[in-house]
This record gives sequence, structure tokens and C-alpha cells, in this order.
Amino acid sequence: MASHRRPKQPSRTRVTVLTTAAAAAVALTSQAANAAPSEKPSKDEVKSKVDKLYHESELATDKYNLAKEKQEKLEKEIGTLQDQVARGQDDLNGLRDGLGLMASSQYRTGGIDPSVQLFLSSDPDDYLDKASTMDQLSSQQVETLKKVQAKQRVLAQQRQEAAEKLKDLADTRETLSKKKKEVQGKLADAQKLLNTLTAQEKAALNAEEQRASRSAGDRVELGNEAPASERGAAALAAAKTQMGKPYVSGGSGPNSYDCSGLTQWAYAQAGVSITRTTYTQQNDGTKIGRDQLKPGDLVFFNSLGHVGLYAGNGVIVHAPKPGTVVRMESMSTVGSFQFGVRV
Repeated sequence: MASHRRPKQPSRTRVTVLTTAAAAAVALTSQAANAAPSEKPSKDEVKSKVDKLYHESELATDKYNLAKEKQEKLEKEIGTLQDQVARGQDDLNGLRDGLGLMASSQYRTGGIDPSVQLFLSSDPDDYLDKASTMDQLSSQQVETLKKVQAKQRVLAQQRQEAAEKLKDLADTRETLSKKKKEVQGKLADAQKLLNTLTAQEKAALNAEEQRASRSAGDRVELGNEAPASERGAAALAAAKTQMGKPYVSGGSGPNSYDCSGLTQWAYAQAGVSITRTTYTQQNDGTKIGRDQLKPGDLVFFNSLGHVGLYAGNGVIVHAPKPGTVVRMESMSTVGSFQFGVRV
């Protein structure tokens, strides 16, 4: 027979705790409802955040370009090594073919010399060990085989090392690519902030960018400073012809540029090959101080985060950041000067 028990009543302590918790929840809900909405960032705050994210994107892009440049270099080295290994193998095969003819001749005349049997074996190292006790082969044949085998070992080792470096570099590039995507995600968030600005605030920001994008001839006097060299002058002249073209991460011309893509392209027009990124371009010439700068010199800012071409009178030609175009600008507005490099 089922028993009918009276439900257990909550204790006074439990009722008090529940009542207190409910009251607190009501109070918090009321406070949240009555609280003022979070303040929208001002135009200047949005601009500051976006500029910071643009800078991070530029750094990530430059590191990605550096990894890509190293990978391309390794691919060429591996191709060269593979060609060398193939030629070495052909040399060895030629020796074996020659000995094969010798073996055929000996067989027809009554048997194959033991040393020739060893030489035709699949293990040349074993042959060398055993052949050292025999005198039947000429010293020239033995020496040739030793050279080919040594070359094979070196090339095989180089090929393995290059392949390992290439794998490591591919992993690094993948990591950097992920980092770049992460920064691009931050840029998208910043764009969302830009989209919250009023039409008047957006117009004000656009006006600021347009003023910054005007040619330096409308704003500053470049002076008559002598260029660092003929190639420096030619590179600067080439960079000036690209003014107005858009900044694009990874761009290296001729339709768009990032900062180091512009400087590399400009010097290429002057017949000078320099590397692709700010991290390597700093080593493409002689480092100089600010008071030594001359038109055509590379100018680095923000801990190698940015590079441009010195144009004279404290002005550079550069590809500033996403959303802008190649332009002339006072060094004082670009960032923290690091050093110059004379190519």
C-alpha cells in the first residue's frame, strides 16, 4: 500500500536565501534598464583604433611577405640541388654502363672479374670497402667512383636539408597567414565602428584623408637637395609617378602597393634589385641618420613597421596604409623615425 507523505516544506533559511536572490536579480535588472547606454566612441577614438589596426596589418603583411620570399628562394635552391643530383646520378650510371660493357666482354672470354662484379653491385659503398683489397681496377676508375659517390652524399644531404627548411617555412607562412587573417578580422571590427559614425563624422574623416593625399607641391617646398645618387634619384622619380595608386596589402605594383612593395618597385625601375620587405630592405644599403638623408634614400619608421623614399625637406613618398593612396607626406606625421638606408 503506497504511503502518502506530506511534501517537505522549504526551510526558513532557504526561503530567505531565495527571496534575497530574487530581490537582487530584480534590483540588477532595474539598474540595467535604467543605466545609460555605453557611450559611442568619438570620431577621433575610432580613427585612432583603426590606424592602430592598420599598423598591425602592415606588420603582419610584411612578415608574411618575408616568409614567402624565403620560400621562393628555397624552392629555387631545391630545384638546383635536384638538377645537381640528377647530373651526378647520370655520371654514376655512365660509369656503370661502361663497366657493363667490360663485363660482357669478359663473360664472352671466359668469366667476369670479381672486382667488376662488385663494381656492378647495388651497394657502391660495399664495393669500395671490398675493392680496396683488389688491384684489378684502375686507380682512375676507383677515384672517379669515389668522387661521384661523395657528390651524391653531399647533394642528398643538401636536398634533405632544403626540404626540411621548406617544410618549416611553409608551416611558418601558414601561421603568418592565420595571423594576417586575425588582423583582418580586427580591421573588419574597426570598419564596423566606422560605420557607426554619423554622416557628418564620416565626411570629416574623408576630408582629412583627402587633405593628406594632396601632392606635397601643394603643401610643402621640397627644396633643391642633391639626391643621394643617380639610382636614388631615378628611384624617387619612379615612385612619384605612382602617386594616387591605392595601398593594398602585399601589393608590389604596378597597380597597387604596400610600403615595401613601392620602394622595391621604384628601385627596380632604377635598375637596382632590392629585397621585398622592410625587415630585409634595412640591409640593402648603408644605414644613416636623419641629418644625413638625401632624396632617394630609404626611410624607416616604427621599428621597421614602415618604409618610404625620402623626397627632401622632411618629406617622403610612400604607400601609407589601407584606404589611402601613394602620396607625399611630412615625416613628422608618419610615425617614429628609425633610420635611413642609402642603397
